[in-house]
Amino acid sequence: MQLTYKFRLRDTADSELRRQSRAVSYVWNYCNETQQQAVKRGRKWLSWHDLQKLTAGSSKELDLHAHTIQQVCQKYDISRRTHKKARLKWRGKKSLGWVPFNKGHVTYRNGSFWFRGREYKAWVSRELQEGQTFGAGSFNQDALGRWYINLPVEVDALESAPSSAVGIDLGLKELATLSTGAKIENPRWYRASEAKLAVAQRAGKKKQAKRIHSKAANQRKDFLHKASTALVKAHDTIIVGDVSSSKLSRTSMAKSVMDVGWYSFKQQIRYKSIRNGGTYVEVSERNTTRTCSSCGSVSGPQGVNGLRIREWTCVDCGAIHDRDRNAAANILRLGLETLTEGACHV
Repeated sequence: MQLTYKFRLRDTADSELRRQSRAVSYVWNYCNETQQQAVKRGRKWLSWHDLQKLTAGSSKELDLHAHTIQQVCQKYDISRRTHKKARLKWRGKKSLGWVPFNKGHVTYRNGSFWFRGREYKAWVSRELQEGQTFGAGSFNQDALGRWYINLPVEVDALESAPSSAVGIDLGLKELATLSTGAKIENPRWYRASEAKLAVAQRAGKKKQAKRIHSKAANQRKDFLHKASTALVKAHDTIIVGDVSSSKLSRTSMAKSVMDVGWYSFKQQIRYKSIRNGGTYVEVSERNTTRTCSSCGSVSGPQGVNGLRIREWTCVDCGAIHDRDRNAAANILRLGLETLTEGACHV
């Protein structure tokens, strides 16, 4: 399977990558302007093939790899069609840096990465083979100006985890409740740093505010990786409810939803399960909190007011349920039924 490794580059690469990212922005803006002019003249939408033909031969003048320019054209076309717009936003001086590269153009030698004959030193936290080449990736810059390299790497699938299945109900009070009854806490990293962030923002200290945001994001990422790894090591079949963070992020719960990191958590469980030879399934969580996991009766609390009820008793069989554990048990049942029926799983 293919994973993407991300390594932090040392500051010696800063000036060269900034220069290349400015050239990339120039190509992006050229594509944007050309597309806009084509629309004004009533011509058809320009494809990335058209844009590549128009930018052909500019690599020497811009001092960019020709394939980098081609990838910028392709990415622009994909973004424009995805957003269904005649033009996109211009990449200005404040735009974060981005330099794509094609397959086989970055190699690893003597503990450093090499691209276009130039050495890029990095903090390498994973074992890489000497002389190894990589798939199409990119250099990218974060809000603090630090540069990273993103490398697609082919890795072997590991041995399967112990044979067991678990259902997971994602939430805001706890990150996750398992069908076994165990709960994974929600540390609320952003909420914990909110007071410091407010002080920095009121004082106009933008760099300090960015550092606080970055620290909270790194803490969240580290916690989610540890939690997902523990789950994958303990269970070979993991079934999760299809709660949508993108939809809930447009509600009054947006700050809490973004802080908990459901999407990242599910993605981590997914690729780690596949790598360990396990199975990952997403099922509809509709009525999972209302359905009795013992008898199947749909008699649980409902509506907005029902969300406050964390424990309820089934009117048909008398079973007493913790709301979240009951939902996790129903999610497990639905997932196992899906696999039994032979439906495709993720």
